[in-house]
Amino acid sequence: MSEKSLVENGQQLSSRYDIWLCDIWGVVHNGVAAHAKACEALANHRKNGGTVILITNAPRPRAQVAQQLNGLSVPENCYDAIVSSGDVTRSLVADHKGGKVFFLGPERDYALKDGLPVEWSELGDAEAVLCSGLYDDKNDTMDRYADMLVQMKDRNLPMICANPDLVVQFGTRLIPCAGAIAAEYTKIGGEVLMAGKPFTPIYEISIARASEIKNQAIDNANVVAIGDGMNTDIKGACDFGLDVMFISGGIHDDEIGEDGSTQDLANIARDAIDGVKIAGAMRNLEW
Repeated sequence: MSEKSLVENGQQLSSRYDIWLCDIWGVVHNGVAAHAKACEALANHRKNGGTVILITNAPRPRAQVAQQLNGLSVPENCYDAIVSSGDVTRSLVADHKGGKVFFLGPERDYALKDGLPVEWSELGDAEAVLCSGLYDDKNDTMDRYADMLVQMKDRNLPMICANPDLVVQFGTRLIPCAGAIAAEYTKIGGEVLMAGKPFTPIYEISIARASEIKNQAIDNANVVAIGDGMNTDIKGACDFGLDVMFISGGIHDDEIGEDGSTQDLANIARDAIDGVKIAGAMRNLEW
């Protein structure tokens, strides 16, 4: 796209793209509070007749994600549907039907296990591992998991990672996610399976959900992905062939800072992800 065609705000974005696939953490909220202007932009897009699918790497079913959004005062009128990495990941776990699976993650993610056709076991008996994150993501370091990962590798256990994110914004901090554990497991030669961003399944399901809502086939030219994570939101949309609205004020805020024009921010994304089609860029999503 030429510089003149770069989108600088939500109103322009709404006039160009009917379907918004919008990331949650770092765009709609920061883990502590909702971003009111982003919520307003999403709601205004829907008032214009557009459709908003919230697409998140949260390692929980969409019902639990909706509960969290409600707790952070994200209005229900700013989205049509939620597609979570947790929901998509459950299909990977179901492939181990009848088998024994060890769950690695905090208690708040236990809903991810509900109703799956596997036996939840201790690590020593497991045939696979479902990882939703660190036991205590606000205090743990990777050192806590080193011996566990070696044990998993010695038994050639596949890890199903419910959240490909390495870190997520929590207030003014960045805290590690399941993707950080998966990365350490990959380093020692472990097998990792993922379905969330940047991988194809979560985008396929999101487009299918939009098609159901619109009751029509979706042309990807009318879809834009809105996100802040280079290696998840931006790369995933790029690989799926979608245009991208880059939000720089999320997990990359400390690197990029508050200064920079729309063109500057677009160039940062282009330099980071080869072949990405940038529709526009903003520090924060707003109308």
